[in-house]
Amino acid sequence: MKATFAAGCFWHVEDLFRKTKGVKSTKVGYIGGNLPNPTYEEVCTDKTGHAEAVEVEYDPEQISYDELLDVFWNNHDPTSLNRQGPDIGIQYRSSIFVHDESQKNAAEKSKDQLNSSGKYSKNIVTEIIPAPEFFKAEEYHQKYFEKHGFS
Repeated sequence: MKATFAAGCFWHVEDLFRKTKGVKSTKVGYIGGNLPNPTYEEVCTDKTGHAEAVEVEYDPEQISYDELLDVFWNNHDPTSLNRQGPDIGIQYRSSIFVHDESQKNAAEKSKDQLNSSGKYSKNIVTEIIPAPEFFKAEEYHQKYFEKHGFS
């Protein structure tokens, strides 16, 4: 099964999911913009509308979509609009790109529960939208932390 998340710089997000039991593979790329086959340089202009995202292939017998949502929510600030830490721009937005109605319902339910939990003083700004075409990022971005000894 496939899940797609954007939660800031895709290098860190990919590394988190890649190390999660039940995740079979990950790839980083660009999603949700208005330019086909964008490059990293184009996405960084903040004009293409793409988010840096991670596409996760997972085994639902080993990990549930709800558990993937927990990894997502617990590893970034979902109340920060178009920013994660020092990274600023629309490409760093918090987004869940859903692949079917079941994912949409689960994502909305988890967002509502987290919003009402009192964990954050501000509202969650994470968008939950149908997954458009995903464009795989350049090879040097794939498994970046692992390739550079940060993993």
